[in-house]
Amino acid sequence: KTLAFSLLRSGADGSALYRAVVSLFEDAGYGTEPDGFVHSLGHGVGIEVHEAPSLSTRGGPLAAGNVVTIEPGLYYPGIGGVRIEDMALVTDGGYERITRFPEVFCI
Repeated sequence: KTLAFSLLRSGADGSALYRAVVSLFEDAGYGTEPDGFVHSLGHGVGIEVHEAPSLSTRGGPLAAGNVVTIEPGLYYPGIGGVRIEDMALVTDGGYERITRFPEVFCI
């Protein structure tokens, strides 16, 4: 999520954010297809819970005022997976994080 948030701003392309996170996972030794990172990085939120812009291979430009999720996840059959979703408002200079939940995980 840190990488995706660092790239999030008006004018950024959703597919570029997606590809950056896929590369990060692959460079760290995590498979991404067909197992692993099998979903998009995120999506727009508005009237519908899943709407444009897409942070996936379909991508497209992000605009100031878009509300998007950042939710990278890895999934492996027989093992499991996890996806933690955060929401942010896209701004000209970056983003404003909407989700304020502390990320302390107990496994």
